[in-house]
Amino acid sequence: MAEDLVLERCDLQLEVNGRDHRTADLCRERLVLRRGQPFWLTLHFEGRGYEASVDTLTFSAVTGPAPSEEAGTKARFSLSDAVDGCAWSASAVDQQDGVLSLLLNTPADAPIGLYRLSLEASTGYQGSSFVLGHFTLLFNAWCPADTVYVDSDQERQEYVLTQQGFIYQGSAKFIKSTPWNFGQFEDGILDICLILLDVNPKFLKDAGRDCSRRRSPIYVGRVVSAMVNCNDDQGVLLGRWDNNYGDGISPMSWIGSVEILRRWKDYGCQRVKYGQCWVFAAVACTVLRCLGVPTRVVTNYNSAHDQNSNLLIEYFRNESGETEGNKSEMIWNFHCWVESWMTRPDLEPGYEGWQALDPTPQEKSEGTYCCGPVPVRAIKEGNLSIKYDAPFVFAEVNADVVDWIRQEDGSLHKSINHSLVVGLKISTKSVGRDEREDITHTYKYPEGSEEEREAFTRANHLNKLAEKEEVKEEAQVDMRIRVGQNMNMGSDFDVFAHINNSTAESRDCRLLLCARTVSYNGVLGPECGTKDLPDLTLDPFSERSIPLHILYEKYSDYLTECNLIKVRGLLIEPAANSYVLAERDLYLENPEVKIRVLGEPKQNRKLVAEVSLKNPLPVPLLGCIFTVEGAGLTKEQKSVEVPGPVESGEQVKVRVDLLPTDVGLHKLVVNFECDRLKAVKGYRNVIIGPP
Repeated sequence: MAEDLVLERCDLQLEVNGRDHRTADLCRERLVLRRGQPFWLTLHFEGRGYEASVDTLTFSAVTGPAPSEEAGTKARFSLSDAVDGCAWSASAVDQQDGVLSLLLNTPADAPIGLYRLSLEASTGYQGSSFVLGHFTLLFNAWCPADTVYVDSDQERQEYVLTQQGFIYQGSAKFIKSTPWNFGQFEDGILDICLILLDVNPKFLKDAGRDCSRRRSPIYVGRVVSAMVNCNDDQGVLLGRWDNNYGDGISPMSWIGSVEILRRWKDYGCQRVKYGQCWVFAAVACTVLRCLGVPTRVVTNYNSAHDQNSNLLIEYFRNESGETEGNKSEMIWNFHCWVESWMTRPDLEPGYEGWQALDPTPQEKSEGTYCCGPVPVRAIKEGNLSIKYDAPFVFAEVNADVVDWIRQEDGSLHKSINHSLVVGLKISTKSVGRDEREDITHTYKYPEGSEEEREAFTRANHLNKLAEKEEVKEEAQVDMRIRVGQNMNMGSDFDVFAHINNSTAESRDCRLLLCARTVSYNGVLGPECGTKDLPDLTLDPFSERSIPLHILYEKYSDYLTECNLIKVRGLLIEPAANSYVLAERDLYLENPEVKIRVLGEPKQNRKLVAEVSLKNPLPVPLLGCIFTVEGAGLTKEQKSVEVPGPVESGEQVKVRVDLLPTDVGLHKLVVNFECDRLKAVKGYRNVIIGPP
């Protein structure tokens, strides 16, 4: 009788599998695999080698605290002649003495997560069990059978593997690209993502069912959307929008997700202070890319927050154009969410592709602060019964805006406002390029098209349909807010109310101009410029351009970290009881952060980054600090404080040591802050060569 087969050790082939599965950055100390794709391992036996005629090898792969074959969280499979691409399977590829090389396969619908792989080796009636090791299984955008499959290698590279990118902020008229370090392959991030799944309320309520449902990116996306905010769980980020961040970090100060996720873990899964929409979206993007789901951050300009699902945002104003009372339904200057690529087997055909997910806590979905996934196509077509949360996302890009002027007698008069259109310049980073891609057409049909009319009809968007059905008179008097040049932080500048009288009659009007600081979510701050022209005469067929001068000394103390000022013009014609309203959001551009890389950019060789900035303000800067990070360039975030004040017009310069660990293209992201300038961002692409 043959002696027992005894396993000496198992080689999980980290280097080979990491390369094949595109997980090399994660495979330094563990095995990380993408599902639906074969992987290698080598068994080293003591005494004698494996003999197919007398030995039986049975493998077991389990995940979660209560694995079961029925739930799909436990699999048992024996050695076979060839691997089955659709199932858990294993086959022998080569044998030399006591060394057996194996090829194993995982199914493309296996739950993602941490697995324990075991072996039962039996000879006759005798058998022994061995733990071969642990591996983490991810979604696989390279596997055609996986529900997250993407057929473009460039898009897989961008939406799964790229660790840096841009988030778009500013305003629809001045789009600002903000660099961000997603860092999904940085040390410890995968473990943190798995912890995030394991502390979600669904896991705590029924761990077995939760782990089983992790086979679906729909389910995982919904969990991540809920767990990135902390409103009803042990989520990552606490949102705050009141500009009081003294007991935490300002949302504008973050330059990457890595520091946020590490802090959350180090705090014992306690919330990190603070986040706003782009931070929530960026962290969700990091987590989903890390888990293998193709994901991108999206920005919608003039984004509506419609709480009652009537697709209507109403502003009530006094006769000076000021809004009355606090308002929960508002137009946000911009709003960010993420899109993830997946099929939707839970829906009728045609809704595969990009799905919108919004982790910013706004409204509850099925009792939880999360949103999506909802097919972007469903939003475009106006199919609002499609899961999940289609009405809310549809309103964000399509809601109608009505301005009412409350007159002295209490009556309401509808004003003319052509300056505010919801859902503009929907933006994301281009594939493979540091440029913006406009994806508005994926959410909306061209305005006035028959397809748009049909989508609004399906969505029961009666406001828009009625508006488009009206036989409107040509506007007799029109007004727009226009801007001059040099709207830079620290400068004085002019904005203009451009008024056009297209009639043959003279018009006697009153013009009220007002500039106020504003947060990106539409909350207004103090005034920083006003003008009242009570006796403005508009000649027939004439145009007038009325300037409003805005001084740095007026806005400097009240500007939020978003650098936004809202200019409002209200043109009143008493004789016609007519009100024309025009608004525009201005973005004040920060000074440039300049970055030089000193030294030869090679792997594992020290580099120095020289970072500088010129003070554009008429006052000194105090408490200056530069913060830098970059996936593959820095192991952790680095900060350098600048001693003493930086005088007006003076340049401040620091140096930061880098030690690149990975070959290829990387981004070094920089944030500068002081008492007078906040969230001044910069970046530099660095190509690291082999040693």
